[in-house]
Amino acid sequence: MSTTPPARPLWHGRFEGGPAADLLAFTVSLPFDSRLWPQDLRGSRAHVRGLERAGLLDAEGTAAVLAALDEVAEELGAGSFRFEPSDEDIHTAVERRVTELAGPAGARLHTGRSRNDQVATDLRLWCKDELPAVGWAVVALQEALLDRAGGAADAYLPGFTHLQRAQPVLLAHHLLAHAWSLARDLDRLADTLQRLDVSPLGAGALAGSSLPLDPSFTAAELGFAAAFDNSLDAVSDRDFVAEALFDLALVAVHLSRIGEEWVLWTSEELGFARLDDAYATGSSMLPQKKNPDIAELARGKAGRVIGDLTGLLVTLKGLPLAYNRDLQEDKEPLFDGVDQVRLALVALTGMIASATFRTDRMQAAADEPVLAATDLAEWLVGRGTPFRDAHAIVGALVRRALEGEGSLAALVEADPALGPEAAALVAPGMAVGRRTTPGGAGPVPLGPQLERFRHVLASERERLLELAPRPA
Repeated sequence: MSTTPPARPLWHGRFEGGPAADLLAFTVSLPFDSRLWPQDLRGSRAHVRGLERAGLLDAEGTAAVLAALDEVAEELGAGSFRFEPSDEDIHTAVERRVTELAGPAGARLHTGRSRNDQVATDLRLWCKDELPAVGWAVVALQEALLDRAGGAADAYLPGFTHLQRAQPVLLAHHLLAHAWSLARDLDRLADTLQRLDVSPLGAGALAGSSLPLDPSFTAAELGFAAAFDNSLDAVSDRDFVAEALFDLALVAVHLSRIGEEWVLWTSEELGFARLDDAYATGSSMLPQKKNPDIAELARGKAGRVIGDLTGLLVTLKGLPLAYNRDLQEDKEPLFDGVDQVRLALVALTGMIASATFRTDRMQAAADEPVLAATDLAEWLVGRGTPFRDAHAIVGALVRRALEGEGSLAALVEADPALGPEAAALVAPGMAVGRRTTPGGAGPVPLGPQLERFRHVLASERERLLELAPRPA
């Protein structure tokens, strides 16, 4: 084993003195980019094989460097890796330790490579590893929603517009509405993964190399679908990070919407659902409280992830080609976005799967006679009345009922344009059964919708399995 070289930056030859402590404190990225170590080692292994293939590293040197990389992997995995004050980032730390272990051969590790193409490669590999895991967490939430929808039988509740009761909808239909929006999220994640599946390794600092390197070889070694076409673009492109963060932000928005709904549903005012004790919190002062903290944090975290996306876009908007140190700011928002969305998905899945629906409260709220107003208007339309006229007739009856002239059912029965047959539509449970159009909220279209969604979910699982196995 060689003697440990004195701590010095990678660019020491150009500078007469060492870097100031203030510079190092401000520019260091090791505290957050250290989580890239598995991807950095994979990229380095592929690069070493590429160096050997190009005749730039002999078989003995290749074996020594690969063995050193394996030892570094063991140390990092076991938590025994010793970082030095000179380790500016995970890439520097790995190269330093490999050189300590492999000697002169280790000093060849960075041949034909810049940290610019190195970090871009690592980050794409990280996305390929981590975004499918987010996708699987989305599928788990969809499965929970489908399971609860399948077990909801004929339960129904008010559908809302403007946060006011509008028309009755089946509970299963309502739950599936969220599942369908999550299906679009999965489509976006899969499309992003397809676009980012391009290797930047070999682009160098910005212009490639004069050495006989083959980017297509290392791309294939790393499992990328293709190698870069333009070296300037390869090292400066962070579209894939922005795309991933947009996908995550929109997932977070959808989770926030679910969270807001469950805050309302579990309130005493609505009382549509009751949380399992394992997925609720109490109050430090108020003994009676049972708080929907998961649902509330799903709302709060959405703002945070939107901020991650916005911050990155602002960073990217004014950068000239090619690499600029500003791009160091791509990792923390991406890591945070992935972490927060995965945590939210898992927590909401458990909350929804374990909750108890209070279908009696739902149905009592949905059986308010005025929620059948549209059905009364459509009953008139079916008998030849223009819709605007029907709307006015029923609206006037609703107004009279709300002013205390009588129940809506009695007013409808007494109205010459309506009568007893129409009044029957106001009875509890009648309106929800009249939703018959495809994709609608009634029992007739629900069966086909459930079948379609099961098919979509099966396709999503197959698509994700092509990317990564389902986490245990």
